[in-house]
Amino acid sequence: MTGAQRKNVLFLCTGNSCRSQIAEGWTKHLKRAQFEPYSAGVKVKGVDPRAVKAMAEAGIDISEQSSKMIDDLPDVEFDYVITLCDHARESCPFFPAKTRVMHAGFEDPPELAKNASDEEEAMRHYRKIRDEIKAFIESLPDALLK
Repeated sequence: MTGAQRKNVLFLCTGNSCRSQIAEGWTKHLKRAQFEPYSAGVKVKGVDPRAVKAMAEAGIDISEQSSKMIDDLPDVEFDYVITLCDHARESCPFFPAKTRVMHAGFEDPPELAKNASDEEEAMRHYRKIRDEIKAFIESLPDALLK
């Protein structure tokens, strides 16, 4: 696909701090020829430092990505919107009919890690979700046709 044929895809999550940032990073790295990735949240929390660390361990730098709300992307026409958590799916704003909205839910790493006994245990949760999101991104565009 040429740049003109790339599809705009939005990864939507509650705080745009972790899962959606990871999905944007993986898409830039693995599927840049097919998709122009964006991420946003229904509220803004800032990019989670553990998500940045987990992605850096995989060789992907998401440290320059920013946490933003869907309203921060008013001029982008999305071909696909993929919600990554149940709250985002339930709160998903209306998109034009041409936009395909789908759900691919993943557990919340900060929630999984909140009772971790140490940093290494906390990071295991982030790595698990990072790898699950990678597998989903690798399944694109086929996953969008289901």
